[in-house]
Amino acid sequence: MAGSRSQSSGLRALRPAAFGADPSGERMARIRRSPHFKDGVFQNPGGLARTRPSGSTLDLAKVFLDKDTRSRRAPRGSVPVHATTLADISRPPATGLRLTWMGHSSVLAEIDGQRVLFDPVWGERCSPFPFAGPRRLHPAPLPLAALGPVDVVVISHDHYDHLDLPTIKALAGTDTLFAVPLGVGAHLERWGVSAGRLRELDWHETTKVGGLALTATPARHFCGRGLRNTQHTLWASWVVAGEEHRIYHSGDTGYFGGFADIGAEHGPFDATMIQVGAYSDFWPDIHMTPEEGVRSHRDLQGGDPAAGVLLPIHWGTFNLAPHPWAEPGEWMRDAAGEAGTAVAFPRPGEPFEPAGGLPTEPWWRPLSAPVVRHWAPTRGAVPAPAAPPAEGDLDLAAER
Repeated sequence: MAGSRSQSSGLRALRPAAFGADPSGERMARIRRSPHFKDGVFQNPGGLARTRPSGSTLDLAKVFLDKDTRSRRAPRGSVPVHATTLADISRPPATGLRLTWMGHSSVLAEIDGQRVLFDPVWGERCSPFPFAGPRRLHPAPLPLAALGPVDVVVISHDHYDHLDLPTIKALAGTDTLFAVPLGVGAHLERWGVSAGRLRELDWHETTKVGGLALTATPARHFCGRGLRNTQHTLWASWVVAGEEHRIYHSGDTGYFGGFADIGAEHGPFDATMIQVGAYSDFWPDIHMTPEEGVRSHRDLQGGDPAAGVLLPIHWGTFNLAPHPWAEPGEWMRDAAGEAGTAVAFPRPGEPFEPAGGLPTEPWWRPLSAPVVRHWAPTRGAVPAPAAPPAEGDLDLAAER
C-alpha cells in the first residue's frame, strides 16, 4: 500500500499545474451529497446534454480546416480595444451600476459600491500550454495589476477560457474572495488561494460578500481540465444582487427552460451578461446562438424583452468555433432588434452604465468580411452598410 501511495503522489507531482486538482476529501464528500450529482457525475438540468461534438470527427475537421471559412474566424486588423485606465473605473458609477467587458466572458461589474470580476482571463492563450491552443485576438484592455481592488472574483466553471491559471495566480496574491461552483475550489487551492477565501457553492446556494448576495444558479454545460473529464466540478450561472441592482452572468450554457425559473426567483435584472459566441450545430446543447441569447434574456426578465440591458459575452476574443468572427455581433443586432431588447456593444475595455447611454456602434464591421445572414433577418434587424468586398469575398457578398 505504501508503494501505491508513493506512485500516486508521484503521478500528481507530474500533473501540469494548469490541469488544476481533482476534488478529494470533504470536498468530494460534499459533491457526492449534492442533489445534482448522480451516477458519479454532475447532471445537467433538463436531462442529458451532449458534451462532445456530434457528427464525425472528419466532418468537424473539414469545417475547421476549410480555407475560406478559416480566414473569416479572425478579425482583419487590430480590434479597437478601449484603453481602459484606473481613472475610468475609479470614479463611482453615477447610477450605481457600471459594466466593463474585458473581452470573452470577463466582465468587471461595479454594483452598489462593490466590485465583482467575472471569469477573468488575462492569459495569452486559453490552454494548459503557453505554446499551443487558441490565442487572444486582441490584448487585454489593461494590465490586471492596474484593475484596482476587487471584492470578489466569480468563476462560472473550470474550462480554460473561463478559469485561467496565470490570472488566478496573480489574484491569489491579493486579498480578494472567490465565489466558485462546487468542486472548482480544488483548482484554486492548488494555485495558492487559501481555503478561507473560497465561497464554493452548489446550485441555488447563496453567499454574502459585503452588501451583495451571490447565488449560483443552473446552467447547461459541462466541466473538465486535464486529459480526462471526470465531471466532478460543477458549472454555474450567477446572480449578484445588491441593495439597488441585480445582474446575471450566464457563464457557458445551452438554452434550457430554467432561465424562466431563475428570473422568477431572482429577477428582473438591470443587466444580463449572456454567452452568445462559440456556438455550432456540432454542439447545440452547451452553447447558445445570439437568437437563443435574446430568448434567454427575455425568460430571465419574466417574458418582457424590453426589460434590462443585454451584454453579449463569449465572443470576439478567442477563435473557438466554426462561425465567422463577427457573426455573433451581427446576429445579435438582428435578434435584439426584432425582440425590442436593449443590447450594449462596448469595445473591449469600454465601461458603460446600463441606465445611461449604451454603446451601440458595430465596431467590428471594418474588420470583418461581409457576414452571410443565414438566420434570415426580420423587420427589426439593423442592416449592415454595403461595403466593397475584399478579394475572395465576391461569392459570399453575392449571397447576402
